[in-house]
Amino acid sequence: MPEVQPIRKTEISPDLSKDAILEDFRVALLSRQASLVGRKEVFMGKAKFGIFGDGKELAQIAMARAFQIGDFRSGYYRDQTFMMAIGELTVQQYFSQLYAHTNVEMEPASAGRLMNGHFATRSLHEDGSWKELTKMYNSAADISPTAAQMPKLLGLAYASKLFRENKGLKSFTDLSINGNEVAWGTIGNASTSEGIFFEAINAAGVMQVPMVISIWDDAYGISVPQEYHTTKGSISDALSGFERTDSQKGFEIIKVKGWDYEGLMHAFFNAGKIAREDHVPVLIHVEEMTQPQGHSTSGSHERYKSAERLKWEKEWDCIDKFREYILSSKIATPETLDKIEAQVKADVKKQKETAWQEFSKEIKAELQEAISLIKGAAAHSTRKVILTQMADELSRTINPIRKDVISTVRKALLTLRFDSNEAKNELKSWYKEQTKKNHDRYNSHLYSESKWSVQNIEEVKPAYDEKSILVDGREVLQKYFDYTLEHNPKFFAFGEDVGKIGDVNQAFAGLQAKHGELRVSDTSIREATIVGQGIGTALRGLRPVAEIQYIDYLLYGLQMLSDDLACLQYRTKGGQKAPLIIRTRGHRLEGVWHSGSPMGMILSTLRGMVVCVPRDMTQAAGMYSTLLKSDEPAIVVECLNGYRLKEKLPANLGEYTVPLGKPEVLREGKDITIVTYGSMCRIVLEAAGELIELGIDVEVIDVQTLLPFDTHGVIGDSIKKTNRVIFADEDVPGGASAYMMQQVIEGQEVFRYLDSEPLTIAAKAHRPAYSSDGDYFSKPSLEDIVEKVYAVMNEVDPKSFPAL
Repeated sequence: MPEVQPIRKTEISPDLSKDAILEDFRVALLSRQASLVGRKEVFMGKAKFGIFGDGKELAQIAMARAFQIGDFRSGYYRDQTFMMAIGELTVQQYFSQLYAHTNVEMEPASAGRLMNGHFATRSLHEDGSWKELTKMYNSAADISPTAAQMPKLLGLAYASKLFRENKGLKSFTDLSINGNEVAWGTIGNASTSEGIFFEAINAAGVMQVPMVISIWDDAYGISVPQEYHTTKGSISDALSGFERTDSQKGFEIIKVKGWDYEGLMHAFFNAGKIAREDHVPVLIHVEEMTQPQGHSTSGSHERYKSAERLKWEKEWDCIDKFREYILSSKIATPETLDKIEAQVKADVKKQKETAWQEFSKEIKAELQEAISLIKGAAAHSTRKVILTQMADELSRTINPIRKDVISTVRKALLTLRFDSNEAKNELKSWYKEQTKKNHDRYNSHLYSESKWSVQNIEEVKPAYDEKSILVDGREVLQKYFDYTLEHNPKFFAFGEDVGKIGDVNQAFAGLQAKHGELRVSDTSIREATIVGQGIGTALRGLRPVAEIQYIDYLLYGLQMLSDDLACLQYRTKGGQKAPLIIRTRGHRLEGVWHSGSPMGMILSTLRGMVVCVPRDMTQAAGMYSTLLKSDEPAIVVECLNGYRLKEKLPANLGEYTVPLGKPEVLREGKDITIVTYGSMCRIVLEAAGELIELGIDVEVIDVQTLLPFDTHGVIGDSIKKTNRVIFADEDVPGGASAYMMQQVIEGQEVFRYLDSEPLTIAAKAHRPAYSSDGDYFSKPSLEDIVEKVYAVMNEVDPKSFPAL
């Protein structure tokens, strides 16, 4: 049972009754004791690392009291008291996360995949469908990078604005009740120095969204004092220009002390009321906080804090001050408070022990099974002594973890390699079964495992009739987005220049005027929070398309994409999803910027997202259609030089889908396979036309998506026919071309079918120089492809294909 039962709060002022105050005192002690015991568990070797929320208890209790059913939190790893106070974190769950318990029932935030202090509620049912978010407290899954919770917070708040102002969303009462939900964010004082904090603050002030940002200020950032972090030594003073006035919109700014119980209560309730009713952002600067155990278990704060500071922190500890307040107000006697403290200590000890027992009993059972099987194998082995020794050493392991068990079993199987199947089959079967279980524990849910996975979306081919005229590629997209805005009320798009002018390449031309600013919106130049705006709204059940104008600008938002969006389903083990679509463009533009194709970077950092690389806009529209039927985050890289190329307009626009993960054979051939994507498809097809005149028949394959990559084995089947392959793209050498080679040569086991060395064709290692000549000498050209293919055939048959 949770320590605190959720209350469907509707009050607009804090309850300062005796019972409420004593319950707050109990929760503060509960959290503090969990922090103290947690640190000891780390030092005893029962946990790897610990970071705790001690010193922040009172402010978090006040925030929890103002937090209402349906609200969202986007915070950081000091917020344990808040989570306990709203009833979404028990002490047992707290220690289960500290121990990295992989059972999602025991550790619902991440199933042991995140270190302690990373909090999340489960927004999804087991089948991946949405719960009723308006009937629960919601915490967006935490991430560690400093200030990275801020862009997502903006999106969570922006969703409330959309739900309130967009009439088409009024019926989705499982997701919002008229946009009344407040997004509550927390951040440490030092992290406010990050650029994304200021970007989010500015965007929230411009957009006027209902979010409350709480800054826990303990005057340090690990060892670095405030004067090195913040102008004027105060973030609220530094941000005073953002404060709203009677004539100008902006932020409401509130200052309060971290030890002032009544002041905190009134501050947070006032902030919640302003944000909820007026849809105005509020900043609460909580000053004079302490950190009794220092930053983390990795070191002592006594190394860098003066004796005077340490003395002050002890005197102004928020729980001690809370106790003084209770006694001076004659709310309770010292004996009553001592009794509460004793009960709390006993409760924390009991729940900690239960968490450890639940965590360790499964591993100990596996350990005993492994010991028994190894000894059983030893009885039939020629290496009985060695195997018996392995089993004995494993049995003596103190506080064993799964690594101890599995690594020993693997060594045992290696030792048994010369023995009969009778000796090793049972151990081998057990290890195979454990491998499946451990995949689920540690490796599952990188991508969606629901029925809405992109792999499960049925293909519908584009259809053409007598009305299918030739149009610019951009018009295909424009008509697709128009159709989708008309038919999907959850769908909307935003980004720099997307609104009034319809994006720089006109795919949304005229659609803001037709569908309104809430559906097709302009933003300022702020890629990190454009991504965060998309993540937050997708977390609340909407279907955003966030545009990053050019692919090189993706770097500004890469941390949000990599550390938050791409790993969201993985780090919550399917507990949360944010099916955001990032729309951008690249390929073949002339010059150092905008022309890049950094696909290797994207592939390395965005595992967990779908990566679509359409060759034209008809294909892109089908990919968007597939993605909007799925529940996975994605990035679509459109061809920058394709918007004005002519394409035939499908008759079933908005209805056809493109299968993601299934390459398309664009040209059949028998001599060599070329695997490519995007703008390179046109160049390779042109090269294939020249090569056939030279007597070389090329099979051309468009991969369509780089993630997932050829889940149907199309490329492998082609290589089995041609026995030769080249992977071509315009990324840097060793980028996506090398990735494709690895996926096929290893993943599809085609090496034995190759009669020639597999090759790659890539751009130069530098960015392309300006002008058409710069493009020609920097990126793969038609002649490059012709010559590379010809050289392969020259090696095969020098008589028919003499050296050039």
